[in-house]
Parts: sequence; structure tokens; C-alpha cells
Amino acid sequence: MTVGAPSHVPPRVAVVDYGMGNLASVAKALARSGADVRVTQSAAEVRGAAGVVLPGVGAFGDAAARLEQTGLGAVVLERIAAGTPFLGVCLGLQLLFESSSEGGRRPGLGVLGGTVELLPTDLKVPHIGWNDLEWGPAGAGMARGLPAPAIVYFVHSYAALPTDPAVVAATTDYGGRVVAAVARDNVWAVQFHPEKSSAVGLQLLGNFVATIRQEAGLS
Repeated sequence: MTVGAPSHVPPRVAVVDYGMGNLASVAKALARSGADVRVTQSAAEVRGAAGVVLPGVGAFGDAAARLEQTGLGAVVLERIAAGTPFLGVCLGLQLLFESSSEGGRRPGLGVLGGTVELLPTDLKVPHIGWNDLEWGPAGAGMARGLPAPAIVYFVHSYAALPTDPAVVAATTDYGGRVVAAVARDNVWAVQFHPEKSSAVGLQLLGNFVATIRQEAGLS
């Protein structure tokens, strides 16, 4: 499998460090995909990056509070509004929505309409393990060069319920259909962990880096 190769000048990608997430593994995987990665708490560095990644592991309410307290949530919204290529990973996907029921109803960033709810399944929660993806039209950019089926690694108890079905880029089956990825314009987000999903995850991250290169005029 061919991962997006780095150009002569690798694009700068800011991995937002707001105190929650497996930042080292995400940064390492992005670097392997051809990015110049900066794990940062600096608003100026996020503003100066050609692409922005918001990872996250943990409770929705804590994450939303830290984004607000640090001011990084406002910077993320600013960069998304400016058209900067953006990737949310796991909790970083959930935070894009209007609210989550985890720990009581908590507000999110509101980039996408809809809520985040406990997985509606009789199967074991949290959902931990490998599942295949079913892609929709919104996921064409993410899915470029991926095998069929594309099998990825999940660790989550909650999932997004978008208001607009057109933003659903991929679903998976876990006792019913579960949103696995969303996309709209410059915003991509995945519920699974690409940095833990072997060659499939690296290819997806390579696709993201390739879009950054294109937007930055580096390819």
C-alpha cells in the first residue's frame, strides 16, 4: 500500500495539545505520512499550520472544558472557518458536534449539527477492536487507495448522531450501524484510531496530508 509521499517541503501540521489524547502516536503516524508535525499548546502555532489535527481520549465534558479554558477551542473553530484542512480523531470527532450525553448533557464545538450518545447496542460497551468500514459519498477523499473492506481499530463507548446524513463518511456495524467517520468541506473526522490501524490508518493519514499539500500549493 502506498502512503502519501512527502513533498520536498512537508506541510506543517499542528496536533492540538489540550491535555487529553495519545499525542505521541498520532504525531508519529502523521510524520510517517509526510507531515512536519508540531504537537502544540500554542494558539499562534495552530494558526500558522497548514493543517490541524484534534485528537482526544477520555471524557467529552472534560475535553470540552479544557478546550474552552485554554482558548484552543476558539482557535480550532477559527481555523476550520478559514478553510484549513482539519482532522478530528476519536474524541476529536465527537467534540465537533453540538453536545454529548456523556456525564450529563455537555456542549461541544457545534461545527456539525447533531449529538453524541451512548452506543445503542446489546453488545459489550466500550466497543474495543477491529471492524470494517462501509464508505459513503462524503468519505471519498478519506477512502482513496484503501482496501475493501478497510478494517480499523475502535475504542469508544459513545458515537455521533449527525443531523445531516450527508456528512456521514463511513459507518461500521456494532450491533447496528454506527457512525465511524464524518466529512464536510475541509473537515474530516474519524471515530476510530488511524494511528493504531496499521497500513489502512497510515494510508488515510497520507490522504489527509495530501489534501493539505494541495491546499498549500506544495504538490
